[in-house]
Amino acid sequence: MRSAYLTAARSLQLGREWAVEGDQRRALEAYEEALGLLRLQPPERTRDVLLAHTHLAFYQTLELVGSRGGQHHLHLGVSYARSTRDPLARAIAEECLSGLDVVM
Repeated sequence: MRSAYLTAARSLQLGREWAVEGDQRRALEAYEEALGLLRLQPPERTRDVLLAHTHLAFYQTLELVGSRGGQHHLHLGVSYARSTRDPLARAIAEECLSGLDVVM
């Protein structure tokens, strides 16, 4: 189970890096990979924190390219951020909700 979390976290990290570098296609693929791994894990705080961060990163990347579908990821990311009470995820969620510029 821990290796799945490490792999998902690495995919999230790579996705963020690719999004910043302007390769949104690869970033979205990395987020999809992370979500796929995390959805297979039983509910627990670590999984939920990673889900919050991944959904929020997915939303931010979709917003950068002006694609639809970001609201679904925003809703899930905010929900996970609130339930886990992870300070960083909550801060990112609040920033996304406040309508500020998208920040990675």
